[in-house]
Amino acid sequence: MNIKEIIGNSILVKQAILADENFIRRIDASVNMIVETYKNKGVVLFCGNGGSAADAQHWAAEFTGRFYYDRPPLNADALHVDTSYLTAVANDYSFDEVYARMVRAKGKAGDVLVGISTSGNSANVINAMKAAKEIGMKVIAFTGETGGEMKDVCDVLINVPSTDTPRIQESHGMIGHIICQGVEEQMFPKL
Repeated sequence: MNIKEIIGNSILVKQAILADENFIRRIDASVNMIVETYKNKGVVLFCGNGGSAADAQHWAAEFTGRFYYDRPPLNADALHVDTSYLTAVANDYSFDEVYARMVRAKGKAGDVLVGISTSGNSANVINAMKAAKEIGMKVIAFTGETGGEMKDVCDVLINVPSTDTPRIQESHGMIGHIICQGVEEQMFPKL
């Protein structure tokens, strides 16, 4: 293991994002989409598996709690946190349906779903994105370089320019924080 090489590789991915004006515009578009949803009394739902589920829960908490400063809470939810629901639906239907059913229960037209998958091919996240589109929600996809199947089911694609899962997740974390900060600043500008 070469620690400096690992850190350097993480920096290279972030430098590629920094240099890509189209990528920066997609981050900004995500902020604006979420702000519009909140201004219309909507909700932002998050879903992912493993580390991506951790990101989903983290970002939902940033919206409902606070990011940089005290302000009213914003309506957000990570769809995996109800273990009774998750295990019942996975058992009675299939794990591929756990998020789609929750999207149909909680989402409405104009809301936002953020689907997170480093491969872009997680079936349960893709099914949730399809369910969201069917009911008129907007969809943001966080993926790795190719976008996987998720690239065809989203309104905004945040496809980190890497195929290395840890480097993708590190960049997802950075971009998620940028979006949280942008939403907070637009919704509750400091005077």
